[in-house]
This record gives sequence, C-alpha cells and structure tokens, in this order.
Amino acid sequence: MTEPNEKFFEELESRIPTGEVRTRFAPSPTGYMHVGNLRTALYTWCIARHSGGKFLLRIEDTDQARLVEGAVDVIYNTLTDCGLDWDEGPDKGGPVGPYVQTERRGLYLPYAQRLVRRGHAYYCFCEKAASEEDSGDFEREADPCRDLPEAEVQRRLAAGDAYVIRQKIPQEGTTTFHDEIFGDVTVPNKDLDDQVLIKRDGLPTYNFANVIDDHLMGITHVVRGSEYLSSSPKYNLLYEGFGWDIPKYVHCPPVMRDAHSKMSKRHGDPSYEDLVEEGYLRAAIVNYVALLGWAPGGEREIYSIRELAEAFDVSGISKSPAIFDKEKLTYFNATYIRAMEPAEFAAAAEPYIRQAVKNPAIDPAAIAALLQQRTEVLTDIPGKLGFFDALPDYDTELYVHKKSKSDKESSLTMLEAALPVLEALPVWDDEHIHDAMTSLAEKLEVKNAKLMWPVRIAATGTAVTPGGAVELCRILGQEETLRRLRDGIERLS
Repeated sequence: MTEPNEKFFEELESRIPTGEVRTRFAPSPTGYMHVGNLRTALYTWCIARHSGGKFLLRIEDTDQARLVEGAVDVIYNTLTDCGLDWDEGPDKGGPVGPYVQTERRGLYLPYAQRLVRRGHAYYCFCEKAASEEDSGDFEREADPCRDLPEAEVQRRLAAGDAYVIRQKIPQEGTTTFHDEIFGDVTVPNKDLDDQVLIKRDGLPTYNFANVIDDHLMGITHVVRGSEYLSSSPKYNLLYEGFGWDIPKYVHCPPVMRDAHSKMSKRHGDPSYEDLVEEGYLRAAIVNYVALLGWAPGGEREIYSIRELAEAFDVSGISKSPAIFDKEKLTYFNATYIRAMEPAEFAAAAEPYIRQAVKNPAIDPAAIAALLQQRTEVLTDIPGKLGFFDALPDYDTELYVHKKSKSDKESSLTMLEAALPVLEALPVWDDEHIHDAMTSLAEKLEVKNAKLMWPVRIAATGTAVTPGGAVELCRILGQEETLRRLRDGIERLS
C-alpha cells in the first residue's frame, strides 16, 4: 500500500491560515434546522464577528444514509435569513477548500496512516459489524490487532484483507482537556474506547473527519453541543498524536422542551422553518435563541444581530440546559413587531392580511396600521379580519354593552342619526368621519362611546376588532359603511 510522501502533507499544512480567529458551522444536511443547531451557528458566528475573524460553512455529508434532498439549500437559506453571513464555504470557496466533506475523501486515509506511523492508531482486521464499529462497542484489551507485529500488518495489507483503522488510546493515565464553559475535564484513559477512524469502505468516521478538517481549515474555536464533551478526550489525543495545536472548545448545554426532555422534531418541537411559518419574525427568533443559555449581563434583552456580535462573550454561556419557552419568544416577537417601521410591518403583514381580505379595493397597508400594536405573531392576523370582505351574520346582542351604556333601543337611535350624517360627508377620511361623529354625539347629548359602539358593531358585526369605528369605516369605504349601517338598522327594527 502506497502512502503519500511528506510533500502531500506540507502542501496542505502550508494553506492553513494563521493569526486570526476562525470558526466553523458544520451541519449535516438532514432536512431542517432545529433550534439547537441554529443556536450553535449563531454563537459560532458571533465569536468570529466579535473578534474580526472568519466564519466558515462546512457541509458534513459523510453519512450518506441520512442525507435529505434539498437540505443543503435549507442550510444556506436559514443562515442567510438570520443574517449569519459566511466568509468561506462551498458556494464561496476559500483557501482551505473544498468545504464539503465528501469532496475531501482523499485526505483522511493518508492522515490516518500517518497516525499509525506515529504510534497513535493501528490497523484492525477483526470482523465486526458496522453497527458495532459505529457504536464504539469494542473491547480494546481483547483486540489482538492492537499489538500485531509490523510484518504481519504489512502481510495482511498486501493480501488485501479488509480492515479499519482505530485510534490507539493509551491504556494508563488520564487525559485532560479544557472547555471554555466547563473548565478542565479529566477522564481516565481506561474509560475511552479505541474508536474507528477509517471504516472498511475507506471513508472516515464523523469524529476523525472533524479533527482533520478543523486542523486543515485553521479552526481556532470549536462550538458544539455538550453531548460531545465525552468525545473531547479522544479529540485531544488525536491532536496530540499529530503534534497539532488544540482549538478552544465551547460546549453548549442542550436546549430543552421542559426540565426533562430535549427538544426533538419527532416530538413535535418546532424547527426554525416551523417558527417562521407560525408567524415569528426572523430577527425575533435569532434574538431569542441567542439568549437560550447565554446572558449578556444587565437588564437589556433586545439585540440586533450586529449588536449580538458586539456583546457576545463565551463567559456568558451557562452550564445549565436552557428551556425553550414559546411564550417568551412570543413576547420578543411582539416587541419586534411594535418597533418596526410602519412600511416594513405592512410588507410583512400583507400576505397574512390577504388571506382574509380578498377585496382589491381595500388597502392592506391601511389595515396593517391598525394591526401593528395589536399583533403578537403574524399568523394571528387573518383571524382578526373576517368582517372586511363580508359582514358576518351577527347576533344583535352585540349592541348591548354596559360600559358604553348601549342597548338595542339606543343603538337603533344612534344608527338612524348617524346614517344621514355619514351619507352627507363630502370627504371620507379619519378627520371628517371623527369630527362628524363627535359633533353628532354632542348634538344628541351622549358620550362618544354610546354612538361609536353601535356604529362599529353595525360596520363589522364583530365584538373585538383591530381599530375603532372611525378607522374601520374609513377603510371599508363610504358606500360599504352606509350599506352596513342600513343593515344594522334593519336588524334592530
């Protein structure tokens, strides 16, 4: 078996950028972006941007069985939507490409062979099922291949015997690694298995490819879930076996649906795409996800994506799991909606308004102006607007309202008085409608509410509406408002 000469390694090593913070988000294209993945991407991006460094996107697609068609586009679209721009990646290139793992296949076996030569890995010819290899369920001490004579190894390789390459974990002592959140962690080497680095098909395992790619891409900070803490001693031993610098580890605690269960798509917990479809704004999602397990200090909660990068410090990440609270996310979303420019909200709301209001004569921007201070999530909007296209068949009990001192008899009187006044208006806008109504109330010697309540009920047939009588009549238009008031008079007569 021929192995690459030193020039192969020297050329790869010479490409590694130095002197800057370099982070990477390395998702597997399995179909959707769950909240924990998005948080990892966000923290990774923040570390790079806070330091003026580089943020890389790498696609880890070695597990071909789990790939989902179109999933790479989901990754691109989600990161772009959230404002997480990357400096190097499959679509942008860069000095240490390619940035797709299956396109790097030729790199891993030579590095595994190099590790064998350095005494930190070995060829294993034992018959093991793929499931056993993947699970790490392997008794190191019982493996006769761990200490095979070199001549026997070469004979079997020359004979074409099937093999895997395993990491050769020291049998004595301990391994200590440092994590930026959890501090120093020490593990007895006897508790670590001789994990597979190269499988029988010549492809690397996830753990091995990760280390090789992170080194060759000059990654300085590795951000991942705390479930990988147990693998970190083996990562450390690989770095040490090659004589490489060890990156800074940032292991984030999990995002939980409650005190006992991690979030899971299988259990109906939402992905990023689901939250967008449920009417949450992208900026609100990003802001809320950033605070799932990270505290910037102080009372402030609302941050733009750029402000998050400026404020971000890994020392603010908690060791404790974060609970995903939909009500808290809804609070963030409502806050963002109320802070939007009116034109920006109108553009975001229009598709939802048009789900309920099909009449092209009605301006969705006019409705949006009423909704902005009353909306928590965009998907609430259609349910508030059913009366615009058609007056519902309502119960006249709606005219009875204690606070405005309205009943059916007084409401009929108010509508009969309002109809000719509104019919005579030469200009149909808020100012003219309002002034006409308040003047009429003064003339009738009643409070404004006693007149406005029945007019609004007649115009909408709905108890709770986004906006008062004046705005709703203006949006409906003079002709339609008068038609509905006549209908109300008929219902009450």
